[in-house]
Amino acid sequence: MSRTNTEPVVVIVPGLRDHVEEHWQTLLADRLTEAGRTVRTVPPLTADRLSCEAGVAALDKVLVQIAGPVVLVAHSAGVITTVHWSRRHPAQVQVRGALLVTPPDFEQPLPEGYPTIGVLDENGWIPVPRSPLPFPGIVAASSNDPLGTVERSAELARTWGGRLVELGAVGHLNPASGHGPWPRAEELLSELEHSYLRHGGAPSPPADDGPGAAPTGPADVGTDG
Repeated sequence: MSRTNTEPVVVIVPGLRDHVEEHWQTLLADRLTEAGRTVRTVPPLTADRLSCEAGVAALDKVLVQIAGPVVLVAHSAGVITTVHWSRRHPAQVQVRGALLVTPPDFEQPLPEGYPTIGVLDENGWIPVPRSPLPFPGIVAASSNDPLGTVERSAELARTWGGRLVELGAVGHLNPASGHGPWPRAEELLSELEHSYLRHGGAPSPPADDGPGAAPTGPADVGTDG
């Protein structure tokens, strides 16, 4: 697939959900496409829906069809899929950065209705990789995410070599928590792309946007895991 410029393709990596029109990832893909960006979305799994291996394969299938740089926008379980993928196929694709939004804590019991630790283990999700990512990353965390604490997100950001951005009380940043459009995604996406250029392709030094930074509230943000 040829490209006419060096602007990276945006690859949307959803969590364990079907297509949701009002999800911020869907809305972001629409906005970027309207603005002339090339966007690809990893489709929902139709079989082995809880398989990490299947999720990694689905992401890789999208990425290997792209000739040129990409930037990843992952949410929820899509974050964990992205990190597992990065350990297996990093040399095959020119990843300029990854926006990793509200990663779930799969190593602690999740609320009722979500997969148990045993099921997640059987399907290859845990242990969650802790090695540094081979590309710049921003981990965006919520202070009241029912699927993971901001402290665990901060720990993951450190071990992945990424920067933590605290969003404030935005739940799991999905329609179920009252959020649809999330304009800050485009701001963080732009930051990732500029970070890559500034550092010559190397991951930027990790830093934290802690509580001193302005939290992103419902006016800033827009059913899944």
